Amino acid sequence: MITFAIVLSIVLLFVILFLLFRIGTLASIFRGSSERAPGTTKTSNRVNSTLLLLFLVGGGAAFIWSFADSWEGMNLPVASVHGTWTDSLFWTTMIVIGIVFAITQVLLFYYSYKYQHKDNKRAYYYPHNNKLEIIWTMIPAVVMALLVFAGWKTWTKITSAAPESAVVVEVMGKQFNWMVRYPGQDGQLGVSKTTLIDATNEFGIDFSDPSAKDDFIPNQIHVPVGKPVLLKIRSRDVIHSVFLPHFRLKMDAVPGMPTSFWFVPTKTTAEMRTETGNPDFNYELACAELCGRGHFAMRFMLVVDEPAEYEAWLAEQKPFVEQNPGVMAKFATEAPQDLALDAKPGEKAEEDKTEL
Repeated sequence: MITFAIVLSIVLLFVILFLLFRIGTLASIFRGSSERAPGTTKTSNRVNSTLLLLFLVGGGAAFIWSFADSWEGMNLPVASVHGTWTDSLFWTTMIVIGIVFAITQVLLFYYSYKYQHKDNKRAYYYPHNNKLEIIWTMIPAVVMALLVFAGWKTWTKITSAAPESAVVVEVMGKQFNWMVRYPGQDGQLGVSKTTLIDATNEFGIDFSDPSAKDDFIPNQIHVPVGKPVLLKIRSRDVIHSVFLPHFRLKMDAVPGMPTSFWFVPTKTTAEMRTETGNPDFNYELACAELCGRGHFAMRFMLVVDEPAEYEAWLAEQKPFVEQNPGVMAKFATEAPQDLALDAKPGEKAEEDKTEL
């Protein structure tokens, strides 16, 4: 492969040197320092126009081959409701753009061949046509307006408020891993504060808040199929980005500015293993933001269960305070109002932001 690249580079270098020589010759003709005899450019024009036509055919064939060969790799199976909307919008746009691209490129190279310079031909002088300019201005404008309107409708549906019945999962990014918190049986996430973050309480959960007592922190995300899931996203250091490609889900995790995204999974992990033929398939939460040296380690598993399986998994989870009874010592010695008094003015705003 390296040998082929070296040979190709040498060939291209000679082509460039030859073209520079030709440009120098043509420039001298235009300056009047030399004259061009009739017919001297006939061969080179024919060769160049033929090469352009061959480039169209060869390049088009290579494009179609690469597109078909990469089809499965760049089209992951979709597994969410809004992912289907996103794919539909994407491919509609691609088809429209692809048709325009194919027509313009075919005409560009074909006309370069057809209208190559010949000494006995003169170009037709056609300076202006108002009707033609109106047509080729209005058609792209209308098509673009329709695409923008369709995109706005889809984006409005995707970013609408999550249903009240949505399963709530808090996702927090930090250098360099994801952490996940569930609200427990009360359905309410406890308040968190950056000042309470330590080696054990990495979320900074304020356990003086009664809602925090049943919060649990699993090592995998589990969600039920067919039910809405609301991700409450935040970061505790730099900008990360929650990326679940099979759900067409991507949302930045920004320090000090919690974000959210809700979706409805449509295929369980078991169904995806059957569909992909991969018994080891797992949905993966990755980071789509280059967040530092250990960015590659930002990986977390997500399992889509049948509703009964999800309920069984939920019943097995133990609250964080039961697994780490030591974290309650601090809150047992300090009254809740003391913690509030200790808080700086900016911390209240942080608390409010965590309640999306």
